[in-house]
Amino acid sequence: MTNAIKYGTPPIRLRLIRNRADQTLTCEISDAGSTAPHLRHARAGDEGGRGLFISGELSERWGVRWADQGKTVWAETSLDD
Repeated sequence: MTNAIKYGTPPIRLRLIRNRADQTLTCEISDAGSTAPHLRHARAGDEGGRGLFISGELSERWGVRWADQGKTVWAETSLDD
């Protein structure tokens, strides 16, 4: 969400989707911008560049969906114990 606020184009939207059938949670962050997110590998002294990397590490899968009016970055994680 921080990247969308910092780099995205309003309106910015957060949506959480719980799928009870397969016990997953999908987090979607949408904005009206056309700039693609970049996965970076931050060095120890870097102040930024970890958000998408951390999201990718904590999720089962993630990606970007493009639309006529912007994009949605999403991450899906399992809710199983």
